[in-house]
Amino acid sequence: MSSLCWWLLSGAILLEVAGTTCLKISHGLTRALPAGLVIVFYAGAFVFLARAMKGLEMGVAYAVWAGTGTALTATIGILLLGEGFHWQKILGIACIIVGVAALQSVRG
Repeated sequence: MSSLCWWLLSGAILLEVAGTTCLKISHGLTRALPAGLVIVFYAGAFVFLARAMKGLEMGVAYAVWAGTGTALTATIGILLLGEGFHWQKILGIACIIVGVAALQSVRG
């Protein structure tokens, strides 16, 4: 069950990142397709997150979901959306990755 929960959490992360990316390209929810995808992706992310939490500690699951999603979203912003690339941003992303790795090591 625990392995399945981590796969579900991974799916939740990817859906949340896709939803957040669509939120950005929807230009304030004024573009219909990306705005609709925001709803679909976020709904899917919460369903997967809820299922993952059946077998994972809430604090660990939420921290990994939020932290990994934040790091991936910031990376997509830099690489695909032309957002600023500053050493402070990279340091912050690195700290998030280290924190997520620490939490995953507690997989009790």
